[in-house]
Amino acid sequence: MPDDIPGFDHRVGGGPVPALDSDITLSLPARAENIALIRHVIGALGTAISLPRATVEDMRLAVTEACTNVVRHAYSLQDGRIEVVIRPDGEAINVIVSDDGRGLGPSPDVAGPGLGLPLIAALADRLEIDHAPQKGSRLLMAFLRRRGTQPAMGVV
Repeated sequence: MPDDIPGFDHRVGGGPVPALDSDITLSLPARAENIALIRHVIGALGTAISLPRATVEDMRLAVTEACTNVVRHAYSLQDGRIEVVIRPDGEAINVIVSDDGRGLGPSPDVAGPGLGLPLIAALADRLEIDHAPQKGSRLLMAFLRRRGTQPAMGVV
């Protein structure tokens, strides 16, 4: 999904989005088997930058939920892609999960609201959701490197 959605800032700190050498970008077919690869990358990154285990596990579960939503709901019959960007940003690790699918909204294969987004909101220190029908959705999840030092930021 292009980064041209007005008013959506991909970083917790706000301001312009610079190209950072440490960004990790994964662009994969939106298939269930690719979610395990994404979880593995997040776990390896967490180990490499010495994040607390609880933070890494929260990141892995929240991103799994976001990616599962893309795989299950973003695309109807056509094949689609899922993009995951992991962007260290000061005291936070931002993870952006995006797709070019139908956007957020009622899914024909699920009765009633799901638990994915509330779970993601509970796990992340900040959650921003941007979506447009037939243009896709983008979830920014921010996880503080040192939790307990700042109050939770909640859903924006």
